[in-house]
Amino acid sequence: MRSANTVLATLIILSLWVQGQRIRAQTTQQHKRIVIAASTVLDGKGHVLHDTRIVIEGSKIVAIDPKASPVDYDLRGLTLMPGWIDAHVHITWSFGKDGKNAGPGEATQDAAYRAAANAWVTLMAGFTTVQSVGSPNDVPLRDAIAKGSLPGPRILTANQALVGQGERSGTPDEIRAFIRKQKEAGADLIKIFAAQSIRQGGGMTLSQDQLNAACDEAKKVGLRALVHAYKDAVRAATIAGCTQIEHGTLATDDDLKLMAARGTYLDPQAGLVIENYLLNKEKYLGTPGYNAEGFAAMERILPLNHELVRRASKVAGLKIVFGTDAVAGAHGRNAEEFIDRVRDGGVDPMTAMVSANSLGAEAIGLADQIGSIAPGLQADIIALDGDPLKDITAVRRVVFVMKGGMVYRNMSHGIIH
Repeated sequence: MRSANTVLATLIILSLWVQGQRIRAQTTQQHKRIVIAASTVLDGKGHVLHDTRIVIEGSKIVAIDPKASPVDYDLRGLTLMPGWIDAHVHITWSFGKDGKNAGPGEATQDAAYRAAANAWVTLMAGFTTVQSVGSPNDVPLRDAIAKGSLPGPRILTANQALVGQGERSGTPDEIRAFIRKQKEAGADLIKIFAAQSIRQGGGMTLSQDQLNAACDEAKKVGLRALVHAYKDAVRAATIAGCTQIEHGTLATDDDLKLMAARGTYLDPQAGLVIENYLLNKEKYLGTPGYNAEGFAAMERILPLNHELVRRASKVAGLKIVFGTDAVAGAHGRNAEEFIDRVRDGGVDPMTAMVSANSLGAEAIGLADQIGSIAPGLQADIIALDGDPLKDITAVRRVVFVMKGGMVYRNMSHGIIH
């Protein structure tokens, strides 16, 4: 098997061959002053700006000036907003050569190509930053994108997740050592599995003492702790002082109120992840962790996820971020989760947008860099053909993508209004 570095080198060559002309052309413009004209801008914090212009120099927004000129991109008639942030993806998960789920795959050339494709379609769908939670294969992809060798969203990753297995997970001291090891390996965050898959019932797999140790050590080394939790694990992770709860299905109203009181973020999945599994059922059946009983359980759980989002949205002060749990089959379709939240979870469209903008940036510790359209922040800007506040399906129609001042997609000239 080739080393990850060899695979990455091959992947870079392929990407440069495919995207070379585009990237070289854009690089020459990277330090140029750019002015974007817009008639409607959602600023990422819940406000709407009208008839203004966004001024960009290098990778950052430097001014919001209605009189700025000359205009380089006339995006009037579209809806502009900051690039979206997906707080929970598995960017290296793909379907293998046999068409079946390969999970994150091994460090093979073929798996690396598929991971690069996942990154590209995710960026094209308007997601300029993602949190990929739990595979060492994420790390070289993250680094290649950060260096500009590959096009894709900004990636934060957990490297290797702490998988709860009861006493086999280790003593509190052993868990602390595991957390430090992830920090040394370059992790941006810690992912903790404190419960079984919901397909298996969602029971707790870590004790309170183990969770306390994991989340405390994460804080000590300066990393956020994201916890896969259902039922009782939600309260346990909140008490442990963990940063964010993933999923949260079957959490009680009291659990949600405790999260709000403690400032714990919630990342529920309203639909896309289960809908994607059901859509690709034959590609998952028979692969590790996926059987007929599990699929039957997911069909029962989907309405419970809708119900969780509805209940959580009514809890004052609860910080609900946007995450999809995108795995093989869902990359590039991340925005479907917006539709699920609004249509099935009763979430206000503006609230849904903010959850993937300024609130998402706050949750990942990058609010001073991304998540809003304001001077001093990165020029991560997307444009939709339509207004998601009036028609949430507009999130499917991303026609312009800029990340860090570089334009990766511009179909605006072909839009008829």
